Amino acid sequence: MKRILLATFLAAPVAATAHHGWSEYDSSKTLKLAGKIVESGYEHPHGHIRFEAPGKTWNVVLAPPSRMENRGLPKEWLKPGAMATVEGYANRNKPEEMRAERITINGKTIELR
Repeated sequence: MKRILLATFLAAPVAATAHHGWSEYDSSKTLKLAGKIVESGYEHPHGHIRFEAPGKTWNVVLAPPSRMENRGLPKEWLKPGAMATVEGYANRNKPEEMRAERITINGKTIELR
C-alpha cells in the first residue's frame, strides 16, 4: 500500500506540469482571422486545426473535444477545406501558433473557453 501511495505522489507533479499554461499566449492583442482549414485534429487534451489565413498558415489550439461537442462544434465541421473565422491570441514564442477563444463556422459562432 505504501508503494502505491508513493508512486501516486511521485507521478502527480509530472502530470500537473504536462499541460501547458495559457500565459504563453499574448492576450493583450486579439487576432481575428478568416480562412480555410487545411488539417484538423479532434483529440485530447485539445483539438487543433492548421488554418490558412491570408499571408500565413497558423497552428490553432482549440478547446478539448468534449467542450467543443457540448457547445455545438462537431468534429465533421472541422474538415479540410471548410471556411472559418477564428478569434484568439498569438503564442509569444511560436509565431505560427494561436489559441482560439471562438470559432465561427457554418454560420455559427462557438465559444471555446
